[in-house]
Amino acid sequence: MSPEVALSEIARGLQMALVLGAPPLIAVLVVGVVVGILQAATQINEPTIAFVVKAVTLIATLALTGHFLLGRLVAFTTDLFHRIPHLIG
Repeated sequence: MSPEVALSEIARGLQMALVLGAPPLIAVLVVGVVVGILQAATQINEPTIAFVVKAVTLIATLALTGHFLLGRLVAFTTDLFHRIPHLIG
C-alpha cells in the first residue's frame, strides 16, 4: 500500500467520523448554549439541569438520526471491506 492510498483511506475515515459525530454534537452544543443563556438570565446555576437537558437531547438526536448514521457506517465499512484486496495488492 502506497502512502497516498493510506492517507486517502485515513482521510475517508476521518470524514466519516465527522459525518457520524456532527448531528449529536451540534444538537447538544445548541441546547447547551440555550440552557446556559436561560440559566444566566434567571440566575439558576444548577449544573444538573444543563446535564439532564443535554442528555435528553443526545438521546433524542440519536433516536431520530440513528438509522441514517448506522446506515452510513455500515455502507462505509462494507465498501472498505470490498476495497481491501485492491488496497493490499
